[in-house]
Amino acid sequence: VAARFVDGRPVGEVTTAFLKWSCEKLEHLGKKALLLMWDNAPWHVSHYVRGWIADHNRTVKQERKGVRVVVCCLPIKSPWLTPIEPKWVHAKRRGLEPNRLLTARELAQRVCASFSCQYEQHLAVPKKVA
Repeated sequence: VAARFVDGRPVGEVTTAFLKWSCEKLEHLGKKALLLMWDNAPWHVSHYVRGWIADHNRTVKQERKGVRVVVCCLPIKSPWLTPIEPKWVHAKRRGLEPNRLLTARELAQRVCASFSCQYEQHLAVPKKVA
């Protein structure tokens, strides 16, 4: 359970929601596989996320439709193999405002500007009510 949550946040559930969304987008584009170059973040290597990927790939194989997820894990402590790392540093710096907290919208706009991408609606994980 610990790898599903970081500081009480359901990162495993957000990760699988993102993977599902990505696969749907790629399937719409006619792609057959999503190739992930992943570091060893706890939610990337968690039983929860790995189980979701295995179930997803099994379903894609059985139904013969959809996008497979292929995970390529990077070696531990190898940031030089991850070309996005320097970009994260610059994006974080551009997202800071020394005199005040940014609104969520302002932060999203700065992140999108840093990566030259368009804004997409945030993925939400509904709270489970007992």
